[in-house]
Amino acid sequence: MTVTLWIVEGLLGLIFLITGSFKFFQSKEKIIASGGTWAEDFKPGIIKLIAGAELISGLSVIVPRLFGHGRYLTFLGAACIALIMTGSIYTHLKRKEFKHAIINSVFLLMALFVAYASRPF
Repeated sequence: MTVTLWIVEGLLGLIFLITGSFKFFQSKEKIIASGGTWAEDFKPGIIKLIAGAELISGLSVIVPRLFGHGRYLTFLGAACIALIMTGSIYTHLKRKEFKHAIINSVFLLMALFVAYASRPF
């Protein structure tokens, strides 16, 4: 179970570091042009806020494992990712982008698994 948790934590953290960085350092127009049509529904400041939340959550999932303590931070990071993915799934379903909703559902399940397995209580 521990090895599985490490693998899922690593994947989840890396995915959110990469996607958060992409959204944070690209303009709204570049995000839309690269297939992120969901960004049409949001102002640039909100996109940066989402990207920042993804970056911080991705780091929160990975960093405690690297240093060997701070398990509560992993729990909080995974819980935040689960909240972000819930909003993302809602947005994609509203836009009838079912493929993206399914992919984000997998990320939601991964985040819920990490949050449950690393809960500090």
